[in-house]
Amino acid sequence: MAATTGYAVFYPNYRGSTGRGNEFTYSSQGDLAGKEFDDIVDGVDYLIAQGIVDKSRVGVTGGSYGGYASAWMSTYYSDRFAAAVMFVGISNNISKWGTSDIPGEMRLVHDRKELWEDWEGQLKRSPVYYVDRAQTPILIMHGANDPRVHPTQSMELYRHLKVRKPDLPVRLVYYPGEGHGNTKSGSRYDYNIRMMQWFDIYLKTGNAKAEKPSLDIKTTKK
Repeated sequence: MAATTGYAVFYPNYRGSTGRGNEFTYSSQGDLAGKEFDDIVDGVDYLIAQGIVDKSRVGVTGGSYGGYASAWMSTYYSDRFAAAVMFVGISNNISKWGTSDIPGEMRLVHDRKELWEDWEGQLKRSPVYYVDRAQTPILIMHGANDPRVHPTQSMELYRHLKVRKPDLPVRLVYYPGEGHGNTKSGSRYDYNIRMMQWFDIYLKTGNAKAEKPSLDIKTTKK
């Protein structure tokens, strides 16, 4: 969808992903938001070097763990990304553990240790810890009934940004009746329109201070 409007779209198979054998899949464990997310930035650097991407107009989006990556890129790596859209993502690993229906997932799949074994380490691998770096306009969207990544994860990042970065364009949208991913056609349509409008404003113009799109979704037939 984005490619048809002129965007170069990059789907990185960063370490920890599937498709390259068990060693590659397990290679990200014990390094939450570390080299796995560095791989994304390295991939973007390659595309910049190839002349495919304008380094001043790079956006990032994803859902769930990809939402975590999007939040990380718009805080920790904010100087590299001109716009972000975060969907059902993680912003605070500590509060996420206490509000998720699968609290053991981080230990089993990603970090390989319990939350209470390294409180400070978990906090330092949380996007809210790096809000002081934030300069990336970010649209945050979440299912209001999400049991997996509780919607308060989006609220936390939104609140930190609104208070600590009052001039930064940020918006939070909750989808009533939706969980960890939109299932209703109306919600999916709304999500896609909002995402593309956000990127059109902050990537195509390259203006981080541009006015946010209207809250009301308005489409016209061409």
